[in-house]
Amino acid sequence: MTEVLALEGVSVRRGGNDILRDVSWSVSDQDRWVILGPNGAGKTTLMSIVAGRMHPTGGRATVLDLTLGEEDIRELRVRVGLSSSALADRIPPRETVKNVVMTAAHGVTGRWNEQYEGLDVDRADALLWAFGMAGFADREYATLSEGERKRVQVARALMTDPELLLLDEPAAGLDLGGREELLGALTELAGDWRSPAIVMVTHHVEEIPVGFTHVMLMNEGGIVAAGPIETTLTADALTRTYGMPVVLGSEGGRYTARRG
Repeated sequence: MTEVLALEGVSVRRGGNDILRDVSWSVSDQDRWVILGPNGAGKTTLMSIVAGRMHPTGGRATVLDLTLGEEDIRELRVRVGLSSSALADRIPPRETVKNVVMTAAHGVTGRWNEQYEGLDVDRADALLWAFGMAGFADREYATLSEGERKRVQVARALMTDPELLLLDEPAAGLDLGGREELLGALTELAGDWRSPAIVMVTHHVEEIPVGFTHVMLMNEGGIVAAGPIETTLTADALTRTYGMPVVLGSEGGRYTARRG
């Protein structure tokens, strides 16, 4: 396996506060990671660093063999696929669904004067089909349900055939049906050996797709536990992460959690 991400003692300090503290972590090309933790744990800051949109104030971060702060990392925009609420907020509401996906090829969120090749059109069509959105290609983005938008956002993140896929709370705000549709698509993605390495942030163990291989638990900017999901995601680790007794259940590769 090839290492796609390596963090060594990474810290982020803002206004005298430690947002991340001494985070060391590595991801290989066939890994599917989920990051769990309460609000303020540092999850979104960590994703911003991995996406090359923020530099650490301490330590060393290398993404796809490019070291942040030492090399030109502009190429990470096409080598790293990102789906996040901040990015979604910049999508023009009247843009067509196909254009929302296709514009990722140029690293923009709204179509302007870019030139696209037939391969770009075919790639966007194939991704929309894969996520069950082929029949929505000509619809305006604003007319979609929240679940449909989430699937389009993930399809967009895959448009450039990235080497690393980052999903920041992809199921946030979805009802049960929308969540299960999205998790079904992510389960298929996780099980495909052609898929890139995946890192997904969520607040809920119920949102972990089947097929994810590793988990990181975070609190107060640091790592509580990290490793293979079958041995690392435990009631004890969740209790330490959330600061309350947690009962963990699992069935068929899916998880549930409640206060103990």
